[in-house]
Amino acid sequence: MSSSKPDFPLEAVNVHGPTYLKNALLSCTDPMKAIEQFQLTNGILLPSLRPMLPLLDLHGVRRLDFHTSVVEELREKLITHINEIGAKTGPERDKKLNELLIKSFPVVKVKSLRPIVMCILRNIPTIEDKYLKVLVRDRELYEDTDTEVKRQIWKDNQSLFGDEVSPLLSQYISEKENILFDHQNNTTQFFGPSPKVRRQGDVVQKLAHMIGNSVKLYDMVLQFLRTLFLRTRNVHYCTLRAELLMALHDLEVQDIISVDPCHKFTWCLDACIREKNVDIKRSRELQGFLDNVKRGQEQVLGDLSMTLCDPYAINFLATSAIKILHVLINNDGLPRENQILILLLRMLALGLSAWVMIDSQDFKEPKLDSQIVTKFMPALMSLIVDDQVRSLSSKLPHDEREAAITLIEHTGSVPDAVEAYIQESPVASILAMYYTIHVARLKDKVGLLRILTILANCKEDRAFEDPFLHSLVHLLIHMPEEFIAPAFCTGLFDEFFFAGLQRDNVTRHLLKLLWYIHPKLPSNRTQTLIKALQPTHQHGEKVHVLYQSLQEKINSQQQEESPPDMDIDVNSPLMNVPTPAPYHQTI
Repeated sequence: MSSSKPDFPLEAVNVHGPTYLKNALLSCTDPMKAIEQFQLTNGILLPSLRPMLPLLDLHGVRRLDFHTSVVEELREKLITHINEIGAKTGPERDKKLNELLIKSFPVVKVKSLRPIVMCILRNIPTIEDKYLKVLVRDRELYEDTDTEVKRQIWKDNQSLFGDEVSPLLSQYISEKENILFDHQNNTTQFFGPSPKVRRQGDVVQKLAHMIGNSVKLYDMVLQFLRTLFLRTRNVHYCTLRAELLMALHDLEVQDIISVDPCHKFTWCLDACIREKNVDIKRSRELQGFLDNVKRGQEQVLGDLSMTLCDPYAINFLATSAIKILHVLINNDGLPRENQILILLLRMLALGLSAWVMIDSQDFKEPKLDSQIVTKFMPALMSLIVDDQVRSLSSKLPHDEREAAITLIEHTGSVPDAVEAYIQESPVASILAMYYTIHVARLKDKVGLLRILTILANCKEDRAFEDPFLHSLVHLLIHMPEEFIAPAFCTGLFDEFFFAGLQRDNVTRHLLKLLWYIHPKLPSNRTQTLIKALQPTHQHGEKVHVLYQSLQEKINSQQQEESPPDMDIDVNSPLMNVPTPAPYHQTI
């Protein structure tokens, strides 16, 4: 070679390239002979093949097409052979692959030969930095590199890995929000899919594939999730943290799940969510994980709190707590005597403190307020009993019903302790919210309106969080006849939804509700809501689009319901027909 840096990759492996041909043509006396000599020297060195080339020429097969087909066939055979070598183990395999890499890497920029080089790289467990640096510097080469090779690049290039992961994280959040806010599909429920179905999603599976068995890449992803959770307070990052770990569990990536201290806890919780139940055995396992956090490893509580802050975990814990309260009522039990209930409340408290714990880096499990168990829970149970008695009384004969109504008239409002504690405790707020879901599922209009009168006062505005509003709106859509009553609209809209209208997401959920139930609303209520929900420049584009679509839908329906205007022609002959005499005058 004339220089250490060839003009064409093939020259790096002593194959004559375009530079050689150009020089040959410039210095020769007969260009045709020079071309013929170049073809002879660089063609396929197989004597039995040369007589066939003129025959191919006669059939109009270009030499380029012929050589390209030969290259493709040989390339596939070589790739198959390389994969066979890669499937073996031991130093002999690594030696062979490295020898092949040394010979072939100079042609990595030749597109037709690049798959061979990439196949070799993919099968080498540890690639030398000098090769990785070439791949990183050339964007085209980097894009063509297999994920198995990119993992080795990412380990020492966190910013590049972040660039790859960031679009996937954004896609994940977008997919979750699309489910929560989708106004045209009321059949898909946010909490409907099982944990195993959820982690089969594209984003989770792509992230798991990108990580492979690299503990370092896994730790990077977890750090991205913690950072984004802190920055945005978006709880869907907590969901992704749990789903990613369980996806790696499904793939049996022992290198990672064996070192993640949250694995067994997350696995146990995942099983409880899947089965919708916490039995004695699993409750002891979960409690054991929380009680046995070792001194000096308190930071694991941060990751455990993120796992418990996952909306699917919150939904399970709160729903299970409400079920236990019903069992205690039926068995005349006390909340403080039920150890599983105490554990659920403890995990709720830890999950709801996730953001504060990670932000402050003060990794201590928050102490559950004993009065939540001794005062708030009994007060909530009295509210449940009151609703049960009223529901039962409605099914009694008339005389007995009057007596029952008289019995419960004095308990028509929410107990003071319930109202007081939801203003002070996030745990109490969540339980009150999920009791609201319970009565909405039963279509108990009176019970729903009563709890809604205080729900807007929940600590940290938790009642206006998306997962709860999504579930509530879904259930309200299936109660269309109730919206005919002005009292129901007043309690729902004026006392609850309007308290959160300054929040963009509340507006979107309310617009979704109106999308379905507006035909049942009194016209004056519809007009009031449309006026109140009119978006400003502070609202996002999606709110403006949905509001416009809702307006068009309402106007279209009103036009269909209005009787058509009749144009009367005074000059019509029909206008001159004499009016018939009354019947009694014709007798």
